[in-house]
Parts: sequence; structure tokens; C-alpha cells
Amino acid sequence: MPLLIDEMNNKNKLKRSLSLPMISFFGLGNIMGAGIYVLVGKVAGEAGYFAPLAFFVASVVAAISAVTYAELSARYPVSAGEAIYLHEGLNIRVLTIGVGLLIATAGMVSTSALAHGFAGYLSVFVDLPNWLILVSIILILGMLAMWGIGVSVMVAAIFTVIELMGLLIIVVLGGDYIADTDLQLSNDAFSLSTISWAGVFSAAFLAFYAYLGFEDMVNVAEEVKEPEKNMPRAILIAVVVSTLLYAAVSSVAVMVIEPQQLAMSNAPLADVYQKITNQKPVLLSVIGLFAVINGALIQIIMASRLLYGMSKNAWLPKFLSDVNVKTNTPIASTIVVVSIVLVLSLLFHLVTLAQITSYIVLSVFALVNLSLIKIKAKDPQPENVRVYSKWIPVMGLLTTLLFIMIEVSHQIF
Repeated sequence: MPLLIDEMNNKNKLKRSLSLPMISFFGLGNIMGAGIYVLVGKVAGEAGYFAPLAFFVASVVAAISAVTYAELSARYPVSAGEAIYLHEGLNIRVLTIGVGLLIATAGMVSTSALAHGFAGYLSVFVDLPNWLILVSIILILGMLAMWGIGVSVMVAAIFTVIELMGLLIIVVLGGDYIADTDLQLSNDAFSLSTISWAGVFSAAFLAFYAYLGFEDMVNVAEEVKEPEKNMPRAILIAVVVSTLLYAAVSSVAVMVIEPQQLAMSNAPLADVYQKITNQKPVLLSVIGLFAVINGALIQIIMASRLLYGMSKNAWLPKFLSDVNVKTNTPIASTIVVVSIVLVLSLLFHLVTLAQITSYIVLSVFALVNLSLIKIKAKDPQPENVRVYSKWIPVMGLLTTLLFIMIEVSHQIF
């Protein structure tokens, strides 16, 4: 009988199989997949030559909340991260469930946006109906996510290395191209007298989508080895590396191709590569496909784990926390996520999906920072947990609310 009880307890248990490098690649791949490969052109269309500044503004807002997540992930290393954080900090059941569902929704909306990005890069090679591409890639990724977390994250890590190679190619070749080209026009364009702050902040709001991914890492905490140490480290590693890469790549992109022309591209970095090398952008288009697939796969994993964690805490129907004994993955939750992603991808366009995601996640960040403020007041120094200044969540709360208000006012006026 004890053995049977143990087996029943293990049935709904996830396996700790992710090391620090693996979870770092998981987060880095998720962050990079959407932003540079899909949205850099759209950001340039809003901010012009000041696209790198827009990415920097977005990185500051994201980095502050990333530190909040780093501390909370060490305090509560479990799935359903944000829902747990709000439960511990604010203890309002309806709010906890609502925010958990919002984060899951953001992941599914983001996956839908990435599926559109995949279609854009694939169009370089083949001319297929957009709906067929969307349905096919989402179903394939759903099946891969059900296969097993070890396999899924290993695939994501490989794709992340490929993504990094693509960005480094752009930076190195672009740097050589810029050095050999007369950039007087670009230098004039970078004059502060030409800056449109409304455009920069609107672009930063869109660019903020490019930094999303670190918050998803906390939803696989139950599958991470030594999560109290490895989760905070991995979050900070992913944010710092992606910020440096975004600064370099966005600077090269707007100096190689005029921002308004870049904004019209469905595969912006492929076009940058073609301009630099005078060759067909086969290599960068293939890498772009891997990058976008990677981000979409990680989002599906995140959203399914979040539904699993909420179900495990009796906040959602029980069947969503069932774990398959062979794959050690929550099959039912994954099927629900994939189904919703399919519907969203067929209903909305890329920029709309990215904006919706940014609004949702910024709102959640504000609440998560507020929760840490409350948690710190109750338990300022938990054992074996690195804590940060109390001003971090305060700044996180203020910057996210300010960011939302600026974008809303821009949309209205």
C-alpha cells in the first residue's frame, strides 16, 4: 500500500532535470526569438534611427522587474509562479486566479505572434497559404512540447545556439559593412534635434515584447535542479545577454537599412543580411525560422506548466494537472494551450498580438512587484535566499505603471 501511495503521488509530479545552463538557454531563447528576428523592423518604423534607444528604454523596465522575479523565484521555486507570488503577497483568490490566467493568455498570444513571424521567414523559401503554415507549425510544436521537458528544452537550447550565431553574424558582418560605408546621413539622423520622444516611447512599448521570456522561466521551476540558486542566476543571465545583443543588432539594422524600409519587412534581419552581403538571405532566413520556432515552443511549455500549476493548487479544473507517466508532461494542459493558440493565430496580426501581450504582461509585472513589496514586509530575510533592495519592487511597480500610462495616452492622443 505505501508503494501504491508513492506511485499516486509521483503521478502528478514533474521531474527536476534542468541544469543552470539549460534553464539559462531556455530563457535566453524565449527572449530572443520574438524581439530581434520579428519585431526589430516594426520598432524601427516607430522610432526611426533611435530604435536602439527604444530597446534600451524597454530593457530598463524589463530589467527592474527581472530582479523582482529573481528574488521571488528563489523564495517560491514552484510552477504557476506569478499566481503563487500574488497568493503569498496579496492573498486575494480572485486576483491570483485572474493573473495566472492572464499570464497563460499572454504566453498563448505571444506564441500566436511568433507563428506569424515564422510564416514571414518561411515565405522567403516557399509560397504557401498563411493559414496552412500557422496550423502546421503550431501542431508540430504542440506535439514536441508533449514529448518531454528534457527533450523539449534540449531542442530549445540547440535552437538558441543557432539564434545566437545568427545575431553574431549580423553584428560582425554589419560592423564591417558600416566601417566601409559613408554614414553621414545616418549620423545626421542620430542628432538629438530630430528625436521624436512619442515615437521612441511607442517603439519602446512594442520593443518591451522583445524582452518577455524571463518571467516564463519561473513556470518551469519544479523541473529545475537546485531552483533556489539556479533560477535567479538564469533569469539575470538571460536578461543581461539579450540586452547586449539587442543593442548591437538594432544599431546595425537601422544603419544598414533605412528604418521605414525596415518596417515594411516580414523578415527584417534577412533583409539586413542581404544588404550587407549582396547574397540571397538563405542563411539568415533559416536561422530566423529556428529562432521563432524556439520562442513559440518555449511559450507553449510555459503556458501549459502554468495551467498545470494552477490546477495543482485547485485554482483550475483537476484534469489540467494530470501528468503523463511516460512523458512526465501535462498532456491535457498542453492540448488546451495549443488549441487556443491556433484560434488566436488565425484571428489576429503580428503587431496587434505583440501589443496585447505587452499590455497584459506589464499589468502583471505591476502586481508582481506590489506582491514582493508586501512579502518583504512580512518576511524580509528568508533562509538561503538572496534578497535585493526593497526599492527594486517599488521601482518596478512605478516604471511598469508609467510605461502603460504613456502608451495609453499615446494611443488616445
